[in-house]
Amino acid sequence: MAKVSKRYKALKEKIEDKKYSLVDACASLKDLKSAKFDESVEIALNLNVDPRHADQMIRGAVVLPNGTGKTVRVAVFAKGLKMDEAKAAGADVVGNDDLAEAIQAGNINFDVLIATPDCMGIVGKVGRILGPKGLMPNPKTGTVTMDVTKAVNDAKGGQVTYRVDKKGNMQAGIGKVSFSAEALRENAATFIAAINKAKPSTAKGRYITNAAISLTMSPSIILDNMELMEIR
Repeated sequence: MAKVSKRYKALKEKIEDKKYSLVDACASLKDLKSAKFDESVEIALNLNVDPRHADQMIRGAVVLPNGTGKTVRVAVFAKGLKMDEAKAAGADVVGNDDLAEAIQAGNINFDVLIATPDCMGIVGKVGRILGPKGLMPNPKTGTVTMDVTKAVNDAKGGQVTYRVDKKGNMQAGIGKVSFSAEALRENAATFIAAINKAKPSTAKGRYITNAAISLTMSPSIILDNMELMEIR
C-alpha cells in the first residue's frame, strides 16, 4: 500500500465526511490548494448507464462559461476558403495532406483537431495515430463541421469534451484553483447540465450514482449526487 503523505493527510482532515452541495464544495476547494502551481479542478462522475449499448454511450462537448484556464492549441483539416476561415478564427495549425504527413512524422503539436467533412478521408489515413491519443475528430463533439469558425472559437474558449468509459465513469477539467468559487460553480453546473441533458431515455434508476470534485494534488470532495441530477 502506498504511503500517504503528511500533506495529503492534512488536506483530508479539512474535508468533512458528508456529501457537499456544489456551492460548498467549490468554496472548500480554495482551502485545499497545496501546490506551487495553479492546480486544475476536476470533476468525476459515475453514471448508471451501460455503454455497451449504443444509445447509452454518453459522449459530447460543452463550452464552459468561464473557460478552463488552459491555453489550447487547435489544428484544422480544411480545404480552400475553409483554410482561410480557420486561420482567421485563430487556428494554430491548418492544412490537409501536409498536416496528415506531419502527424505521420510524429509532429502532433496541438490539443484539439477539427476537420471539415470533405477532409475526413485524409484524416482517416492517420486515424490509428489520432485515435489512441483521443484526437480523432467526431461530429458528436463538434469537431467534424463546416462551421470551422465556431469550432475553433469553442475549442479555444473553454470547450471540454466528455465520454463515459465502459464502467460508467467520466471526468473533466473544469477550471483552475485560481478561479473564484462562483466561477468554478458556474463551470461545474454547466458541465453537469450537459450530462443531465444527455441522459438516455433507456437509462433507468438513479442516473448519477457518485460524484466528486478535486484539485490536481488534493483528496476528493464527495458531491451530493441527488442535487446534481436536478441541475438543468
